[in-house]
Amino acid sequence: MTAAIKTHDSHFSPPVQIINARVTYKNSPIHLLEKFAFKDVDAAHRAFIENAGVDECVILQTCNRVEVFASAKSPDRAKIVGQWAATLSLGGEDLESVQVDAGKDAVVHLLKLTSGLDSLVVGEDQIIGQVRRAFEYSKSNRYASANLGVVFDRALKVGSRVRNATGINKGNVSIASIAVNLADEYVDDLKAKKVMLIGSGEAASLVAKVLKKRGVDFMITSRTYDRARSFSETVAGTPVPFDTALGMFHKVDLIFVASTAPYFLIPYDRMEAAMKGRKGAIMIFDLSTPRTVDERVASIHGVKLVNMDQIKELVEKNMRSRMKEVQSAEKIIDSEMGAMEGMMKRLKGEPVIVSVFKSVDAIRERELKKALSKLAKNSTPEQARIVEQLSYAIVEGILATPMNYLRKEIEGGSENEELMKTVAKMFRYEDEKRQ
Repeated sequence: MTAAIKTHDSHFSPPVQIINARVTYKNSPIHLLEKFAFKDVDAAHRAFIENAGVDECVILQTCNRVEVFASAKSPDRAKIVGQWAATLSLGGEDLESVQVDAGKDAVVHLLKLTSGLDSLVVGEDQIIGQVRRAFEYSKSNRYASANLGVVFDRALKVGSRVRNATGINKGNVSIASIAVNLADEYVDDLKAKKVMLIGSGEAASLVAKVLKKRGVDFMITSRTYDRARSFSETVAGTPVPFDTALGMFHKVDLIFVASTAPYFLIPYDRMEAAMKGRKGAIMIFDLSTPRTVDERVASIHGVKLVNMDQIKELVEKNMRSRMKEVQSAEKIIDSEMGAMEGMMKRLKGEPVIVSVFKSVDAIRERELKKALSKLAKNSTPEQARIVEQLSYAIVEGILATPMNYLRKEIEGGSENEELMKTVAKMFRYEDEKRQ
């Protein structure tokens, strides 16, 4: 299979290679992203491990990305992307959207991901929870173990540190959140007000979720009552027939309009009639594109109209504030990469070091048994215990210094392959692996 796969290499050389293949909002529209989503995530994990030559695997899926993280001694990029294509019956043209990073680039990407730097909304908090759940799923099902464990554990800590040390997640940058916040500032006791939401699409859904989270009851209406009823069952709100809702403007305190109607849902004449004889004020948020509230209603006494342009201005202001924190976040990530590389390098030597201790311990145990058998008639259980402790102390005393030196050599960046090979050969580590 031939595909234009975008790749980035580096000289980072952990004990096994970390690799990431992804399709995100950055280079793929929603309809293409959906093609790459795995319907059976469990089966997808197994397929990558069984058929793509990887030892560990974590799959992350959100509305803005589908990513596969894997580890292997010599990962085959083509096999990983090919398995993805085979699982979902994707064509060659589709695969042009796949980006593959390996080594340090893959790890840096994960750190930026958990820190919110790679999100559509910079600094958003949802992604760190999504990464955590994806990793925990893989770990609990034994698709991820030591190597990805080191990387993901550290990445999640870095994501939390970035949010605690910077203001990258401060300030609302969601249109729905800002609209509800403005409403809360404008009225007293939002929960006690009569609130109406007009619309049943994605924008309306976002507003509904914010209202629900704040514990605000609201009516939901749409041009088709079935849509309003379905919306109330799947999202929130009390469904109201459209015609009935239009006749209730004199009773409500807040109206959120998030619709794609090609005409004014709240015309000037209707709102003018609704305000006659009304004592209290009403606040209207027009979150529609194009606008579905006649701008002239803002001139009616007692009507406060907030349109999309005003809200977008606040969104951009908050977004600019977050972007100032990106540089601080990147400095944290750079400093953490040093620690990450050290941890990964240390893992490189651990199998050899563990094997050395096992090999020497086998000799210790064998010789201990010989000694105890000779002393059996003339020694007490307490004396036998002292001899056994002595054997442990001798092994630890002899091996501790050279093994700690080996760890430091590896973690310090020397990457002394010859030293590793010599130690492995001395203690027959290579022979052990072949058995």
